[in-house]
This record gives sequence, C-alpha cells and structure tokens, in this order.
Amino acid sequence: MTKKKDLPAINNPEHLQQLRAGFMPFQLVKYFSFTSLAVILIFTLVLSWIISNNARTVMLDQSEAYSLLLAENLNQQVFRSFVLPTVVTYGKIALSNPDQFQNLDRVVRNATEGMKVETVTIYDSTVNIISYSTDEEQVGKKDMGGLEYLKALAGTQNSQIVSSGSVLSLLPGTAPVHCRLKTFIPFRQVRGDKRSTDLIMGVIEITQDLSREYSAIMQLQGRIILVSSLVMAILFLVLRTIVSRADKIMEKRVHERLSLEEKLNRAERLAHLGTMVATVSHEIKSPLGIVRSTAEILYKRIKKVAPGNENLAEIIVAETTRLNNIVMEFLDFARPQMIKLTPVDINDNISKALQFIDAKLQEQKIALETDFHPKIGKISIDPDLFYRALLNILVNAIQAMPEGGVLRVNTGIVESDGSVFISIQDSGIGMSEEKAAEIFKPFFTDKNRGTGLGLAITKNIVEQHHGTISVISRENEGSTFTITLP
Repeated sequence: MTKKKDLPAINNPEHLQQLRAGFMPFQLVKYFSFTSLAVILIFTLVLSWIISNNARTVMLDQSEAYSLLLAENLNQQVFRSFVLPTVVTYGKIALSNPDQFQNLDRVVRNATEGMKVETVTIYDSTVNIISYSTDEEQVGKKDMGGLEYLKALAGTQNSQIVSSGSVLSLLPGTAPVHCRLKTFIPFRQVRGDKRSTDLIMGVIEITQDLSREYSAIMQLQGRIILVSSLVMAILFLVLRTIVSRADKIMEKRVHERLSLEEKLNRAERLAHLGTMVATVSHEIKSPLGIVRSTAEILYKRIKKVAPGNENLAEIIVAETTRLNNIVMEFLDFARPQMIKLTPVDINDNISKALQFIDAKLQEQKIALETDFHPKIGKISIDPDLFYRALLNILVNAIQAMPEGGVLRVNTGIVESDGSVFISIQDSGIGMSEEKAAEIFKPFFTDKNRGTGLGLAITKNIVEQHHGTISVISRENEGSTFTITLP
C-alpha cells in the first residue's frame, strides 16, 4: 500500500514563507506606487517653482523694458524742456540755483506723473554726485552710484534688481516681500530730429517699486505649491486606501488558503486513519461476535452445572459488548452513513432523546428544564442520525454532573436568517478554553473509558445537515452546546 504524501501543514515555516513569497509582486507594486507618487510630488513642486520663477522673470523683463522706455522719454523731456531753455536763459546749468532746480523738478514730475516710478535721480557726468533727485534728501550725496552708474556713464544702459523675501514670506509673522528695479541710462544730448548724440551729460536713475507685483508672483508660487501638495495628498490617501484594502484582501486570501490546505491535510490524514480503523474494526468485529456468543453459551452451561460461578461469563459478555460498541463507533466514524432527509418536528426528536435519558437524570438527581419554540415546525433532517447526535451531547452533559445539577434544553429561531438553534446547557464541571477547542477532534478524551469519537461523530452529523455546532464553557460553571441548522 503506497502512502500518500501529506499536504504542507499550516504551521510549517518554509511553506508559510513560500506562500508569502507568492505575494511579493504585489508588495513590489505597492512600493513602486508610493515611490512613483513621491517622484511625481517632487517633480510637481519643482515644476511649480520653475513656472513661478519664469513668471517672475517675465514680470521683471517687462518692467525693465518699461523702465528703459520711460527713461528714454524722460531724457527727451528733460533735455528739451529744461536743458535747452536753461542754457538760453542762464547761459549754463547750475542746479544749486533754486529756480533751475524747481524747473527741472517740475519737468521730471510732469514726465513721470501717473507712472509707476518711486524716485528719479540724475548723477553728474564728471563727479559721482547726485545733482537731482525727487527724494530731496539724496541731493548732494557723493559716491552713491555704483557699478551701474559707471556702466551708464560709459554708454551702456543697465538695470539692478533689489529684492528680499520668498514664498516663505507669505507665512504669518514673516517680513513682507520687497522688490525694487533700478534702471540706469546715460543722459545724452538730443538733436533736432529727436535722436540722441554720443555726448553724455550725466546718468539718469529711475527706481520702480515692484513689491506688489513681486508679492503677486510669490502668492502665485505659493498657490501652485499648495494646490500641488493638496492634489498629491489626495492621491496619496486614495492610493493608500486602495493599497490597504488590497493588502487586507491578499492577507485574507493567504489565511484562507492556509486554512484550506490545513483542512485538506487533516482530511487526508483522517481518510488514511479512517481506512485503517475501518479495516481493523472489521477484522475485530467478527471474532468479537464469536467470543460473545461463546461466552453466552458458557454462561448458560455454568449456571446449570456450577451455580454461583456464572459471573465470570457475565464479565466476558459485558466486556465484549463494550468492545463491540467501541468497534461500532470506530466504524461509524470511519464510514459515515449517508443521511436520509425527512421533514421532522425537531422538538419531538429532542423530546424522544430526553425520554431515553430520563431514568439516568432521576438517578443522578439532575433537574430538566426545557423551553421549546412552538413555531419552529418541521425541518428536513435524518431523524435517526440526528437523534444519535443529540444523545451524544446529552450523555456528555450527564457525565459532567456526577453529583446532580440542572440540564436546560432550549430551541429557537435566529431572527437574522431564520435558522433554527438548539441549546443544551449543563451546570456541571465545565472545561478550560484549551479543552473546549479540542473536544470535537477525533480521539480526544479526558475520561478513563471511551474512544473520544462521540463529539467528533456528532460534529460530522451536524455538518452533514449543513449546520454548525459550538460550545461555550467555563470551569466549574458548566457548558453550553449550540447546534444551528438552516
């Protein structure tokens, strides 16, 4: 006889590792998803920074072009409306003369009226000194023109940006954004055709306050970063939820697969054991029957020949009867009978089982309490097999109350699905949680006599009826068996 190889057990570490390895692709997908999300977030933030910086550059370029155009126009206005009339009137330009200064100030302010100009400053061409400024406090200061002044004096117009602050300046309690654009152009002589000559008479500096525009750019940058972060956060939460649910589903499937493999493994072991038990029981049953028949014949003969000694034969008959019952239990477990469903009043079936044990209940002073639901009606069961299953539970309950107690048997209907339940409760010695988890396993028993198959057979019968059986027990508080049938 070839022995089949057992399926891997649920507590086999190597098999667990193999099962988990089968889900590694999902783990890789999860890590790849989160990594991709992080990369997208970084890329989005960088892109938003580039967009806002580009907007800042465009704004400054446009402001610089506007400032250069304004400076050219101012050059024309100052030369035509101030320089020429002043030279004709006074013979020379001397801004220390209050009249000349006021005339120049009027021309500059008329030329820049309505423009986004903060200050206009004119430097002398021979000495680095401020000859005129709309900010009167700056007039007369020396060496205020830097590198930009020298470039303009050499004929090159240029600009300088003075700014402070960043997108962090939008946070409460931080310094406000500050941005100024200073444009330097050479102050040239203008000909009659409105074209400038190469003669440089000084340097004109125009300062524009771009703080509002710069702040708008920072706000745009902040909004882009905020929206990008919110979108990424939402995507992250959605992805996290999906991955978490998928992870739970995969984990559940792993446990289900392990449970199924364990059940298959146990079923295969039981199948081998059942085959062995059936074979051994069958071989024992026939000789056992012969021994019992012989013992009965000897009992009758000894009773006639030597009265008073027939107890020896009685012992043989009693023990062979007990062994025959054990063999029958083995056969019933190894080769379960096919159920024959018949509409039966379950309350009547239970009552018959209780009538059978009534004498034993009175003998052990066990009080019986019943509460049968009157509207259960008939359900399809095999009356003989189910009677036997009930009897096994009732006998166990009696054995748990050797010094008397209370046996409660109830029936009812589960409101959620309409199934029928049978509750058998005793006030006996009870059992621990560890024992309660083992009692339905074959050959488990804590009694000196018995096979440990009674409750295993009961469980098989209930499951053949597509039902379930469970037990709740506490030591020294009794046990409650519950059978649920569809």
